[in-house]
Amino acid sequence: MMQLAHPEYLWLFLIFIPLIGWYVWKHRTAYPALEISTTAPYAKLPRSYKEYLLHGLFLLRLATIGCLIIVLARPQTSDNWRTSSIEGTDIVIALDISTSMLARDFTPDRFEAAKDVAAKFTSGRDNDNMGLVIFAGESFTLLPMTTDRAMVANYIHEIKMGMLDDGTAIGDGLATSINRIKDGKAKSKSVILITDGTNNTGVVPPLTAAEIAKKYGIKVYTIGVGTNGTAPTPVSNYFGGIDYVPMPVTIDEDALRTIASMTGGKYFRATGNSVLKDIFNEIDQLEKTQMDVRHFSHTEDDYMMWAWFAFGLFLLEILLRRTLLRTIP
Repeated sequence: MMQLAHPEYLWLFLIFIPLIGWYVWKHRTAYPALEISTTAPYAKLPRSYKEYLLHGLFLLRLATIGCLIIVLARPQTSDNWRTSSIEGTDIVIALDISTSMLARDFTPDRFEAAKDVAAKFTSGRDNDNMGLVIFAGESFTLLPMTTDRAMVANYIHEIKMGMLDDGTAIGDGLATSINRIKDGKAKSKSVILITDGTNNTGVVPPLTAAEIAKKYGIKVYTIGVGTNGTAPTPVSNYFGGIDYVPMPVTIDEDALRTIASMTGGKYFRATGNSVLKDIFNEIDQLEKTQMDVRHFSHTEDDYMMWAWFAFGLFLLEILLRRTLLRTIP
C-alpha cells in the first residue's frame, strides 16, 4: 500500500497556476522580429513541428517540479495487515502486607517475592484494566483501575511494609477490591487475592465479601502464600528489634478455597518462589480473553523512483533545449 509521510507538501502543486499563467503571458507577447518590406511571401509557409515541441520543454519543467514535490511528500510503501477485535479484562490485585508476609520461607521473603511476581504478571497483560489494593488490619485502594501497565508495576514495587495497621483483614481487602472493579465495562472481572494468614480483623467477613463478588460476576483467585510446616517469621524482641523465629504456617485454606469456589475462581497454594511464579502463569492463561489480533506493519520510504524521474526529466529538457529545440537567441 502506498502512502505519503507528508501529504501537506502536495499543496505545492498550486505553484503550477502562476507558472502556467506566466508561460502563457510570456509567449503571447514574445514574437521574433525581422525588418523586411513585406511578410506576404511567408504567409503560406507551413509551421514546423518544432514550434509545437517547444511547449513540451515547459511541460518537462512542470513534470520535474511535480516529481520534486512528490519526493518532498515522501511516498512510502506499507505492508500492513490488521485484524483486531480485542476485549481486555478487569483485574484487581489484592496484596496482604501484614508483618507475617516478611517470613523468609521465600527468597528474600514472601512480601518481596509476591511483589516481584505480581509486577511481572501485570507487565504481560497488554489490554487489561488493572487496579491495586493492599490490606493488613485494614484495606486501601493503592491504585484505581488503569490501563497503564508500567504505572501498575511501579506502584507494586513501591509498596512498603507498615503502610497499614497490622493484622489480616481478608474480607475487607476483598470487599475493597470488589468496590473498585464492579463498575468496570469488561465482560470478565477478576480479583487475585494474595495472603499468608487467617482473617483476624476487619469489618466484612470473607465469605460475605465472596457472596458480593458472586453477585457481580467477579471471579476471585485466592493464593495462600507459605511453606508447609514452619517458617522463619518476624517477631518483635524486648529491644524493639525484629527476630526471626520458626513459627507454624497457618493459612485458612478452607476459607480461601471456599471463596474461590463460590465465585468461579480457583485456589492456589504457593510454597516457594517457583510455585508462586507458576501460579501467576496459570492465572495468566485462565484470564486470557478470546481475541483475534493480527498486527503487522512495515513502512519503507519509496521516493527514489520519483527522484530519478526528476533528474531524468531535467536532463532531457536541457538536452532538447541545446540540440533539437535550440532557439535563437
